[in-house]
Amino acid sequence: MISYGFKKALDLPFDEAVAAVVEKLKEHGFGVLTTIDIQEKLKEKLGVDFRKYKILGACNPPNAHKALQAEPDIGLMLPCNVIVYEDGAASVLAAIKPSTAMSMIDNPALKDTALEVEARLKAFFDAM
Repeated sequence: MISYGFKKALDLPFDEAVAAVVEKLKEHGFGVLTTIDIQEKLKEKLGVDFRKYKILGACNPPNAHKALQAEPDIGLMLPCNVIVYEDGAASVLAAIKPSTAMSMIDNPALKDTALEVEARLKAFFDAM
């Protein structure tokens, strides 16, 4: 575990891990809005080789809506980034704790929403 987020080793090859993460996120109320393939982008933009690494933009629509109502500029912090990267034959899963991300915004109305999203992410991580 990292102090500012959740982190977990998965005993799955990368592609299986990504598929399992996307499915398990759905089960916990998150959709994946975006997928950024870092390996592909670094090869395309810089011509460098890099491990398999994806950033998944996960969103829980009801909580995103609440957060946007409380703080219109919160879109700068959305969606929740969940990363999966290759680590040998296994994979690593990580995400920032919403309470940590929202702590830099001076708006108490966001606290409960951040804690709700964090509880959902924790349950998702525990289920992986």
